[in-house]
Amino acid sequence: MIQASAPGKLFVAGEYAVVTNNHPAILVAVNQFITVSLEEAEEQGSIHSSLNGGLPIPWTRQDGTLYIDERENPFIYITQAVKITDQYIQENGKELLYFHLTVKSELDDSKGKKYGLGSSGAVTVATIKALLQFYELDYTPELIYKLAALAHLSVNSNGSLGDIAASSYTGWIAYSCFDREWVLDQKSKKTIQELVSIPWPDLMIEPLTLPNDIEFLVGWTGSPASTTLLVDKVNNRRGSLKDFYPQFLKKSKDVVGEIIHSFKDKDFSGIKNGIVHNRTLLRELSQRTQVQIETELLTSLIEIAEQHGGAAKSSGAGGGDCGIVLIESNKNISSLLSQWEQAGIQPLSLKVYQESQ
Repeated sequence: MIQASAPGKLFVAGEYAVVTNNHPAILVAVNQFITVSLEEAEEQGSIHSSLNGGLPIPWTRQDGTLYIDERENPFIYITQAVKITDQYIQENGKELLYFHLTVKSELDDSKGKKYGLGSSGAVTVATIKALLQFYELDYTPELIYKLAALAHLSVNSNGSLGDIAASSYTGWIAYSCFDREWVLDQKSKKTIQELVSIPWPDLMIEPLTLPNDIEFLVGWTGSPASTTLLVDKVNNRRGSLKDFYPQFLKKSKDVVGEIIHSFKDKDFSGIKNGIVHNRTLLRELSQRTQVQIETELLTSLIEIAEQHGGAAKSSGAGGGDCGIVLIESNKNISSLLSQWEQAGIQPLSLKVYQESQ
């Protein structure tokens, strides 16, 4: 049996602007995982996941392509990952096989509520890693990212695909999305193998290192949010914000760029100022679009962290889910966490996950 895991992620800065190519964000991979297992099968495969109540979904191939009756398919990211990777595998001269695929997730709580750790990205990455191992093909984080990105583009994802980058590369990363129109145009002209082997315009994925003696804290509001829905709402209102939105994009690019430089200079004061500034930009975006990004609990999470000397903001699309804090380790962190709990915020015992390359 083959097993492959991919970590969840959290956005630290650059949300919403990052869905526009060449606008950076900062993400971090965390030590909660989705694990995909593959076992060879005969004539018909299956997909099995606790996320689907434990019921296996059968699949077969029609004209050499994975086929599931769409009325029975809750696993669109998995099936698209298989289809894209199947093409790459065939282009490498391998014969396609059947297999049973099982998914186990740590990216939600015991009642199935999602923490907002990027489950769709992680399951795509884990599936592709497992498939390449199954077919005994070598891979790099860049290859995994590009195959996973192509899978998400095939389902018209409106996200930045930063979750895929964090799950593929792990650790702290600076990220900006590629030119989607260019990639989609090239996809119609090139094989998958050719497309993943060439540079993609505007794509940036660089490792970052958090300065010493800085702690990364995560609080969960207990209220899951839909990134897709929130991003759609903001995108739908961009047309009526022609004076504001270009300024938001420029300011976000500048601020996140400054945070990235502060990471490289190990300047926590610069990181802290950037996090505070990025929060201000997101609050202004929320006000202009009338899309709630920072909920009351997220505001409480942030204010409590700031009272203890930390820099904090919502993580990802907001609307619930998690908030993040960067704080010096000599601060009274136990008091901060206690006040979170009193306010109804659950501290998550997440750590940064860095895979050995």
